[in-house]
Amino acid sequence: MPKQEKGLSHQTRPVTKRPPAWCRYTAEEVEALIMKLSKEGHPASKIGIILRDQYGVPLAKPITGKSVTQVLKERKLYSSLPEDLENLLRKATRLHVHYDKNKADLHNKRALQIAEAKIYKLSRYYKKRGVLPADWKYSPKAIALF
Repeated sequence: MPKQEKGLSHQTRPVTKRPPAWCRYTAEEVEALIMKLSKEGHPASKIGIILRDQYGVPLAKPITGKSVTQVLKERKLYSSLPEDLENLLRKATRLHVHYDKNKADLHNKRALQIAEAKIYKLSRYYKKRGVLPADWKYSPKAIALF
C-alpha cells in the first residue's frame, strides 16, 4: 500500500449512479429547486451546496439525469462565461482598482499578476474546448463591469 500524504479530508462521491433510496425528491422537484435558487442569484456551484445542505439532495445528476449546469443551460439561465473565469475576472477587477489607488502595494501587484496569468490560462483552455469564442480576449480596462 502506498504511503498516504496529507490532505485526506475530502468529499467522497456516491458509489452508484442511481439516486439513493432515502432521497424523497423527484427529478421535476429537483429541477424546480435549481430554477428557484438560480433566480435568487446563486451560481451553479452554490446551488449544488444548497441542495446538499438544506434539501438533502446528495447529487442532482443521479436524480435528474443532468448536472446543475445542464439544467440551467436548458432553461437559458446559465452565464455565457464559465463561473470560474467570471470569478477570476471579478478578482482581477478588484485588484486593478486597488492597485490604481495604491501603486506601492507590491503584494497586490503580484496577486494581480497571478490572477491575470490564471485568466489567460483558463481562457486558452475554454477557447480550445469551444466554450469561449476564438476571438475572446481579456483586457484589464475593458472588464470593468464586474
